Amino acid sequence: MPEQQEQLSPQTLRGAKVKAEFAPAVDAAAPDAHAADGAAAEQVPPGSKWKRLWKEQIRPLAVMLLVLFSVRSSIADWNVVPTGSMKPSIIEGDRILVNKLAYDLKFPFTTWHLAQWSDPKRGEVVVFDSPEDGTRLVKRVIGMPGDTIQLIKNNLYVNGQPAVYTPLDFNTQSQITPNEQRQYLFQYSKESVAGFSHPIILIPPYRYNPGAENDKRTWGPVTVPPGNYFMMGDNRAQSCDSRMWGTVPRQNLIGKVFATYWPPNRVSLH
Repeated sequence: MPEQQEQLSPQTLRGAKVKAEFAPAVDAAAPDAHAADGAAAEQVPPGSKWKRLWKEQIRPLAVMLLVLFSVRSSIADWNVVPTGSMKPSIIEGDRILVNKLAYDLKFPFTTWHLAQWSDPKRGEVVVFDSPEDGTRLVKRVIGMPGDTIQLIKNNLYVNGQPAVYTPLDFNTQSQITPNEQRQYLFQYSKESVAGFSHPIILIPPYRYNPGAENDKRTWGPVTVPPGNYFMMGDNRAQSCDSRMWGTVPRQNLIGKVFATYWPPNRVSLH
């Protein structure tokens, strides 16, 4: 039986020829189109990268830092205490928390007072700018406006009322290292006067007379001017305070110290 061969019509042959002629052209053009699209995607305007970096990374970080420093400037702050002038209440190296809204509200990064709702009370530990050179200090409020302050042989008098001194508990005394205690022969007491009490370190008797101008054990009397406060360190032997540079104006106050948060064994409220 003769083999049967499929016969293609002339129309079919012409269609196949047209398809064969155009197919390679289409396939060859496709890669060029994709390459053109990729090149267009890679050709980003020079400023676009920086705009995206600013929008996605720099701007959020800048806003976060601005908020953080605004909070530290006007609401609350934390500081490292560099000296021992407030021993044994606060020791050098302690990290303290400062409530900057305790007395007033200041415009961020300035000392401009936007509002004021309270004043420091006697016995509170405060942070302020020194009237002598602007150094940021931490001391205790001893005298209010109008008070008369005097020291006589380590005894504090507020408006003529003598302070009462009682033994300080051992736990508070033990915050001072034994080596330091032996070196300075510290004398510890709890001082109570005019409605507040706090621990202090008294000045030991001098072995040599340094002169009356350097003897911090006897000082005053002085009357605190209006709008000012008399500040002293709890470490009466090693504190540069209102006995040296005078009273502190109200506008110099930064905030109230309300806690020590580090190190862990020193965590406490003030």
